[in-house]
Amino acid sequence: MSPQDKPYRVYRGGRVKGRVPTVQKPERTTSRDGRRRPPLRYPGPGAKQRPKRRIGWRRGVLLALGLLFVLLIVWVVLGFLAVRKGAEDANERLGPRARAALEPQDGLVLSHPSVTLLLGTDHAAYQRARKGFRRSDSIMLIRTDPGRGRIGYLTIPRDLRVEVPGYGFEKINSAMQIGGPALAIRTIRQIVPEVNHVVVVNFDAFKEVIDKVGGVTIDVPGPILSNKFDCPYPTQERCDRWAGWRFAKGKQEMDGRRALIYSRIRENRLNPAESDITRGRRQQDVMQALLGKMASFGVFMKLPFIGDDLMRPLTTDLSAGQFLQLALVQKRSNREVRCRLGGTPQNFGGGSFIQLDEEARRTILAFRGQSAPQPPLPGSTFGSGCQ
Repeated sequence: MSPQDKPYRVYRGGRVKGRVPTVQKPERTTSRDGRRRPPLRYPGPGAKQRPKRRIGWRRGVLLALGLLFVLLIVWVVLGFLAVRKGAEDANERLGPRARAALEPQDGLVLSHPSVTLLLGTDHAAYQRARKGFRRSDSIMLIRTDPGRGRIGYLTIPRDLRVEVPGYGFEKINSAMQIGGPALAIRTIRQIVPEVNHVVVVNFDAFKEVIDKVGGVTIDVPGPILSNKFDCPYPTQERCDRWAGWRFAKGKQEMDGRRALIYSRIRENRLNPAESDITRGRRQQDVMQALLGKMASFGVFMKLPFIGDDLMRPLTTDLSAGQFLQLALVQKRSNREVRCRLGGTPQNFGGGSFIQLDEEARRTILAFRGQSAPQPPLPGSTFGSGCQ
């Protein structure tokens, strides 16, 4: 094949001589108003924009729960500080002799059995007839057993005849009048030896505690028309026409004043079978309702505001932490045993007393969880027993 018949062409590579032709710049145009427009310039890539990250619903829920948990912790701390301030003042009101009369607590209240003595004083500044009285108008023992989920109540009638150390045989409520909480503790420990804590409640201010927690719900077993006491009217003429305090049968909300009156009724004219022993049952109802209300969520939310007020009517050795432990034990308990001490009415030296019966020992053992609870003997109005 001759060179002229090659099937391809040969091109010369390299740069063309002379200036390399370039694209001409666009001419500036004029706007309608005759002004020249600025040259068009490429603005460049600019700053790199990151895509917005959306918070997922799971992360949002976790953040909300975390915030609520932090607020809850803050609220618990504020409530505890309020209760602690009131408890410290209540501890200062209890003398060293009363503390020495108590049996030391074995372990935490939250995990070990403990017995707390409640003494309600009948001092009332607005009643001249009782002004200056310091007798224990109400005597009750509460035994908590966290391991068994059990709470026991033992009511002691104030007319019970016992030996007051150093003063001979007297009514048990006179020990408080004679020697204060210390002598009252020593007297009651002759009946129930293990008394670990004491709470003295001033009934004149106790109604304020019930009002602070929003009242209590009481299931009244039957209609009541009480004897005349603490007349609500200012004149004697109006009090003479007044029949007494009335309570209907069934569940009802009671404020502090109403609950206090209910717990102090000794005579029901609509049911002559009721007595001072029945009054102890009403006191147990009020105390149980109050403890349940204090362990409720609604009161927990109010603690930073009312914690100090709840402790004002109390004189006790219990610390703020022990009070909170008692509330938790009460909340977790699933069994209650209600007992009462009683006996036969007798007269000694011109005074009316209640002499302990033979069932008292069995009742105390049931209260302590050492035997099965047994009811009072049939037909016994003042007898000892449990329910």
